[in-house]
Amino acid sequence: MPLILILSVGAYAIAAEVAQGKCLSYDTQKNVVTLDEYDLNFSPENRYGRSTGKQAVYNLANAKIGVPPAVGDIIRIAYEMKGDQRNAIKLMNVSKQDLSKK
Repeated sequence: MPLILILSVGAYAIAAEVAQGKCLSYDTQKNVVTLDEYDLNFSPENRYGRSTGKQAVYNLANAKIGVPPAVGDIIRIAYEMKGDQRNAIKLMNVSKQDLSKK
């Protein structure tokens, strides 16, 4: 029985997608965050990637949130698509939890 539980939790984690970028807005009343999505072209000048020019809205109603985001923070979101809605599973505030900052 425990093996079935582990496998089902693992399958759930594999199904999630991940996005990272700059927080453009965080509406606590509507439980949504708008993200300026970044690419994976990391460099010393662009530690978190570069803006793709795409904006996306994520539903945070059932998400686990670490340090709440503020406009301008770099955040990473694990999410699942349900139709055309992005439902966040987890939100991490990268800019406030970045241990590599000096």
